[in-house]
Amino acid sequence: MNKAQLVEAIADKLGGRAAAEEAVDAVLDTIIRSVVAGDRVSVTGFGSFEKVERAARYARNPQTGERVRVKKTSVPRFRPGQGFKDLTGGAKKLTRGETAIKKASPGTVTGGGTVAGKKAAAKKTTAKKAATKKATAKKATTRATAAKTAAPARKTTAKKAVAKTTAAKKTTAAKSTAAKKTTAKKTTAKTTAAKTTAKKAASKTPTTRSTPGRKTAAKRTTSARTTKRA
Repeated sequence: MNKAQLVEAIADKLGGRAAAEEAVDAVLDTIIRSVVAGDRVSVTGFGSFEKVERAARYARNPQTGERVRVKKTSVPRFRPGQGFKDLTGGAKKLTRGETAIKKASPGTVTGGGTVAGKKAAAKKTTAKKAATKKATAKKATTRATAAKTAAPARKTTAKKAVAKTTAAKKTTAAKSTAAKKTTAKKTTAKTTAAKTTAKKAASKTPTTRSTPGRKTAAKRTTSARTTKRA
């Protein structure tokens, strides 16, 4: 069924072809404009129309087989409603004279079908944007606060680490100096004690001088005396 056949099918219900064609054009135009604007058009029992973002991707040319990069784009999508699915799948059956789509109550058609639907969609969009902005602001504030809190803590930790290192170096240097001084004192004390011991030993030992001349003279005198006596 094309558009002309669709108009012919509903012409009797709307009182003429002109009225039917005008009604079909108005419905289709409203759906297209709403979807292009980013609204979702949902008709209970029939389905919903919406715009879907399709990310950039690589595709293959069916004629040449060449790999081609496809840019990011937006495409329309139609999702049939549960009633439409049930009728198509045979879960439900239509009798003659029965309308597949029941009359919509105010607010049932959304996404640009009615003035109430437009207002509701606008309110939802505004609320979502406001919530997103608030969430983003909260995240930024939380990150800034965390950064401010972390910066002093890092500085304090660094200062403490430097202070500990400096104190450890000073303590090690002091211990090394004290050890050197103690060793020097012990060495000096040992040297002094050794000198004192040597002096004492030297003072106790009698000094004996050899007098060979005197001994020779004494021997001569003794021999002379012995000769005279004889």
